[in-house]
Amino acid sequence: MLLRGLFWLVLCQLLGTALNVLLIPMLPGPIIGMLLLFAFLLLRGEVGEPLREAAGSLLKYLPLLLVPPAVGVMAYAEAISADFWAIAGALLLSLLLSIVFAGWLMQRLIDRQQRRKGA
Repeated sequence: MLLRGLFWLVLCQLLGTALNVLLIPMLPGPIIGMLLLFAFLLLRGEVGEPLREAAGSLLKYLPLLLVPPAVGVMAYAEAISADFWAIAGALLLSLLLSIVFAGWLMQRLIDRQQRRKGA
């Protein structure tokens, strides 16, 4: 089960990378792959057990992915401080967009759940 879930995750990333190279160079391949996985899960309507198991086992190692950015921030602290206001503005804008999108998505999911209960 774990291998099947990992297969789907890697397949989506590879498809995203292929689309990145062939058609959409402005978005990173893993982001495109994540959007493909999201679209697949929306069409399917549920997360299968193999994918849930693979994602759960990968979540244990998530803190390790935060080490390289932290080192980069420490190594380039001077360059970051030179562009502090631009970075702060971009972070604030992305935060606001994320909050709006999360609220919209949550409302859609609540509405869908209520329709299913009523039907």
